Amino acid sequence: MFDQLFSPPGSATRPAPPVAPLALLLAFLGLASILSGWTGIGPSPYFLNLIGQVAAFGMLAISLDLIWGYAGVLSLGHGLYFAIGGYLIAMHMVKVSYLLTSTPPDFMLFMGWDELPGYYAGLEWFPYTLLLIITISALVAFIFGFISFRSRVSGVYFAIISQALVYVAMLLFFRNDTGFGGNNGMTGFTEILGQPLGERATIAGLTGASLLAAAMALAVASRVVRSRYGHMLMAIRDDEPRLRFLGYETLWLKLGVWTLSAVIAAIAGMLYVPQVGIVNPRVLSPELSIEIAVWVAIGGRGTLVGAFLGAVLITTAKFILTAIAPDLWPFILSLLVLVVVVALPNGLFGSGETLRTRISQLATRRAARQAEGART
Repeated sequence: MFDQLFSPPGSATRPAPPVAPLALLLAFLGLASILSGWTGIGPSPYFLNLIGQVAAFGMLAISLDLIWGYAGVLSLGHGLYFAIGGYLIAMHMVKVSYLLTSTPPDFMLFMGWDELPGYYAGLEWFPYTLLLIITISALVAFIFGFISFRSRVSGVYFAIISQALVYVAMLLFFRNDTGFGGNNGMTGFTEILGQPLGERATIAGLTGASLLAAAMALAVASRVVRSRYGHMLMAIRDDEPRLRFLGYETLWLKLGVWTLSAVIAAIAGMLYVPQVGIVNPRVLSPELSIEIAVWVAIGGRGTLVGAFLGAVLITTAKFILTAIAPDLWPFILSLLVLVVVVALPNGLFGSGETLRTRISQLATRRAARQAEGART
């Protein structure tokens, strides 16, 4: 459905907004955020935390745009990889807190466990946790992608299967005996990398890390899509059967960018959870994965910049409007989607040419109707 709604004719040829200025701006803001944490000068910790969360969501949107906007593969289950990064960093912080304070987390008390499960071994070391985040997200994506792409599952069928996968994961993480906190999730984190989470310097550092990671994700994704490999991905998006007829094996082309996209999403989750201080199975809800696709569609699919800015605008509006009128937000978001579908099929930041064309067409039709009315 999304592919049909947000795939206007000629969208492959329209110019995309430049990536370099935004990446440089994000890098500058990231360094400025870190500096403000050292000096104590700058925005409030609340505002810094909000910026960091939004930057993590923008990075998540980049990961989906990379696979959907350029390879034409719509995933409605990208929340799975976001959750992998979020849960693993949460397990790291829980293990560190347990070792420092000897106070067991809530799920251990609830289950009556005397110690953490065996798969928490080694998670007190951040480099090992980071390696697990990259490895597990890449491995899960590779296995799922290999099975799906080898079977030539595509379009709406792939979107449904990806959403079914994230839903199954959500049901698993809701179980209390898995060691992931059950339906209450995991919280009570005290520090990360030896720094107390509540201090301004730590908040500013996490915000800076999120902004720098988003800038790096933009730079890497831009390098990929501008390369010969990126041109092959766009050929897959536009006419995969013809590419296979010419002798190219599209399986490995799609699998490579799919795995990269999953790793970027997992790193976004890793940066997001320490800033909100909690992770629970709601990050695996199908609603979040659908909302990611909405960010990309509204911002501008196949632009990277548009996807990031779409996530920034929508999540910022959500933070504001859910505090003022929480019941109205779903209706406002639905209205935005309808506006994009009807008037801006290329999204807010990739629709200039389309919008001008539509205005010109409307003016031409109006003039034709007036001329016809004058003749009659």
